[in-house]
Amino acid sequence: MDKKIISTGAIFGMLAIILGAFGAHALKKVLSIEELATFETGVKYQMYHALFLLFIGLTTELPQKIKKTIYYLVVVGVLFFSGSIYLLATNSQTSFDFKVIGFVTPIGGLLLISGWGVLLVNFLKKKT
Repeated sequence: MDKKIISTGAIFGMLAIILGAFGAHALKKVLSIEELATFETGVKYQMYHALFLLFIGLTTELPQKIKKTIYYLVVVGVLFFSGSIYLLATNSQTSFDFKVIGFVTPIGGLLLISGWGVLLVNFLKKKT
């Protein structure tokens, strides 16, 4: 499981860099300042959680079951949160109105918060 977690973290990190560069260069010409800032928010949260997955995969302080739970919360959370933000930020460039999927953004945020919460609860329960 650790290899899968670390690999996913690395992929999320690489994609965050690619999407950040894409936003800073290609999208700068077609999106408003507000849309670019929104897009950048998606990139930041994706990168934060790529690093979080790397930490989770590398730590020996967590049982595999907890790591697996955090992994799924974070992966789905990033897809929902950052993914929907990317679509909403570029909404003006498409014929489809992505505002109809806007409800998944807070669900993704809740999943990300839950992943951190699982980590916190596990460490608070841990005997020193």
